[in-house]
Amino acid sequence: MRALITGGTGFLGANLAAYLRKQGWAVRILRRATSPLGAITDIEVEHAIGDVLNPDSLRAAMVGCDVVFHTAAISAYWRNPAEQILRVNIEGTRNILAAAQELAIQRVILTSSLAALGVPRPGTLLTEDHPFNLSPARFLYGYSKAMAEAIARIFVERGLEVVIVNPSVILGPRDIHRISGSLILEMARRRVPALPPGGVNVVAVEDVARGHLLALERGRPGERYILGGENLTYQELAEQIAQIVGVPVPRWVLPVPVVKGLAALARIASRTGVSLPIGADQLWLSAHFIWCDGRKAEAELGYRPEIPVREAIRCAWEWYQMNQ
Repeated sequence: MRALITGGTGFLGANLAAYLRKQGWAVRILRRATSPLGAITDIEVEHAIGDVLNPDSLRAAMVGCDVVFHTAAISAYWRNPAEQILRVNIEGTRNILAAAQELAIQRVILTSSLAALGVPRPGTLLTEDHPFNLSPARFLYGYSKAMAEAIARIFVERGLEVVIVNPSVILGPRDIHRISGSLILEMARRRVPALPPGGVNVVAVEDVARGHLLALERGRPGERYILGGENLTYQELAEQIAQIVGVPVPRWVLPVPVVKGLAALARIASRTGVSLPIGADQLWLSAHFIWCDGRKAEAELGYRPEIPVREAIRCAWEWYQMNQ
């Protein structure tokens, strides 16, 4: 079996390529000519040069492939213009699915995000049934992933087998763009004076890669599956990071009104062209508990996280140190 992985030089794509190769798959990655290759130097893969916004390059990349894992997206949404996020995450997905249908690809696994499920009500957990409940102005990245899922369901109605997976916050090695592990790096540099009051679900990248293959083998077309790990407060996550990297835990947890006020100021600053280390959306979300319930993926896919968050942090930290 041969798989095409879009975004194969990125954090998740590279780990998925490594996992599939261990399972005996032939792997082809779609990448731009300028893509950095530091995450895949030790992985034997075929290279297809192209772009999700170039339909001709997508069709060429898919020739001879049995399945497609569409992991390509703009994840560092606070570093990129809104127009680019929408084009790549929405129109890029449409192009991928159209090419897959044209070439009669057996099945497509669409990597969405927990962000596409919005924010749960206080005291509740996100499930696959939760609708995206934020405006594009509030959280453009989540909106773009929710819209990509909507496009996927249209293609399912047309006969293409598309299964959607929704990973939470991913940690581990090969994070070449330093996106998911930014808290690890900032804490190691002692640049985190205080913590936000909310919480996140955190999962090891190897578990997410395994979940992709389970979705391919067992997922139902048109369905979404949360690939989560542990529900943690930011303070609990920081405590684990501090133990691994050898720094003190930040003393203070900011009150919710303060965090939301900072988010408002960050939004104003971004409109004036000021570059910030953290985006307004990230700040606003950090005041909430973005926790989830993974029972559907367990029941239908047989997915359960196997790697503790502490181990994911350790693997990520070791990789960062070796890849300065």
